Amino acid sequence: MRLDAGLDTGPVLSRHPLQIAADDDAGSLHDKLAALGGAAIVEALAQVEAGTARALAQPAAGATYARKIGRNDAVLDWSQPAATLERTIRALRPSPGAATTLEGERIKIWRARIAEGRATPGTVLAASDALVVACGEGALAITELQRAGAKPLSAEMFLRGHPVAAGARLT
Repeated sequence: MRLDAGLDTGPVLSRHPLQIAADDDAGSLHDKLAALGGAAIVEALAQVEAGTARALAQPAAGATYARKIGRNDAVLDWSQPAATLERTIRALRPSPGAATTLEGERIKIWRARIAEGRATPGTVLAASDALVVACGEGALAITELQRAGAKPLSAEMFLRGHPVAAGARLT
């Protein structure tokens, strides 16, 4: 894009849409966009050098400022719908990682899937091969998590060394 007086508002020389897969996270998108961006810049520079590049104005409608994600943004709010929390976990992986508190200990959640269940948000519904937690709407089956200072583990491995009873609360 060409620079002008605004923040990321100049005309665009090249656009390359990318389909986001249902299982993409911030890390996988970073890698896909890096590869796509590398090819796109070579193409755009060749067009600029040849004099064939066309700058198209960016639409002002729909543009928003995206502030930096902080540590507090990583804390999951269990009153949110399960679908929102599942997307939040993917958006925060690999950094900074989604977090919650279990029995007074901060836990990072790396992978989860939407599950069935209903109870007070944050309540553990089941704990076997996944840690199933009630959300504001639906439930989330946590499949990979990490205690502070430890390595990420599958929920099954985590629960072998750290049993969690149904009815426990995540906050």
